[in-house]
Amino acid sequence: MNRASIQNRTVTATAEHEIGKNQFVVAPGVWRVKDKFVNCFAVQNSGGTNNWILVDAGLKSSAEKIRALVGSVFGGRNSRPSAIVLTHGHFDHVGSLLELAREWGVPVYCHRLEAPYLTGRSKYPPADPSVGGGLMSLMSFMFPRGPINAEDHLQFLDEDGSIPGMPEWRWLHTPGHAPGHISLYREHDGVLIAGDALTTTNQNSAFSVMTQKKELQGPPRYFTIDWGASARSVRLLAELQPQVIASGHGQTMYGAEARKALNKLTRQFWEIAMPEDGRYVHEPALTNETGVTYVPPERTNANLMALIGVGALAIALTVYAVRRNHEKKKWMAFLDDKLNS
Repeated sequence: MNRASIQNRTVTATAEHEIGKNQFVVAPGVWRVKDKFVNCFAVQNSGGTNNWILVDAGLKSSAEKIRALVGSVFGGRNSRPSAIVLTHGHFDHVGSLLELAREWGVPVYCHRLEAPYLTGRSKYPPADPSVGGGLMSLMSFMFPRGPINAEDHLQFLDEDGSIPGMPEWRWLHTPGHAPGHISLYREHDGVLIAGDALTTTNQNSAFSVMTQKKELQGPPRYFTIDWGASARSVRLLAELQPQVIASGHGQTMYGAEARKALNKLTRQFWEIAMPEDGRYVHEPALTNETGVTYVPPERTNANLMALIGVGALAIALTVYAVRRNHEKKKWMAFLDDKLNS
């Protein structure tokens, strides 16, 4: 995209605004709901207030949070979208998919290369805990990799880039993180919903995930299966020179800051995004419309296994401490109630 196109673009948003707990206005007609470490988006169609779609379905715990957003934005929890559009089918983007698709009775649109993982036919390639970058990567071997079966609801997006009922938007094929990964783009004001083609926080680091520190990064390393394709996808998104960058993980970025960071990521992708070593660094996993056809050999070493063990122990101790603290609070509340009764 040339400089004139950017200058002629209508700027409709320069910052994100919180409207409720973990609910944000991204841009006119675009809302973000955050559940733990992942984002879902409600996007209003041009057909009216209650004409909208859901982009991604988060974790299994996300359904109620999505309903809450719908209630506050569209005037009632019973409002239904015209469709659900998936950027891809990883566990943290489809956790509430079946529940919501059955409840709403709406079609689910995806790229046809995601079909095997959404129709029960194939698991994704294994996560790669050897990529480094933080605790999220180390513990990724524990993450579910599907498949789920949403075949009764599934429909494929047309190859022309159109999205049913969303004439202002188009989808772009941005593979690398997943075979049929897509991103969504609204041209007139430069709003990009990137999915996991890139992230706006360091999703490999548990600390960044907890603090939501804003920084433009590549896709989550531990689930990315083709780094060459991922680099090309980031370059494709950079050519858009978006005004707004919303992603599956992290806060939304805007304006010159967002474009500068995206251009830097494109130029220095191999230094910023790609791990030095890992299962898929030297050769990608291979997939087709039937699913996974080849996975490179697993890379293991004693140091990695020790780190994974330490990480698992740290998580177990944290969960234990949280549960003990929760039980203590319940017990103290019970005693307080009895003493004051």
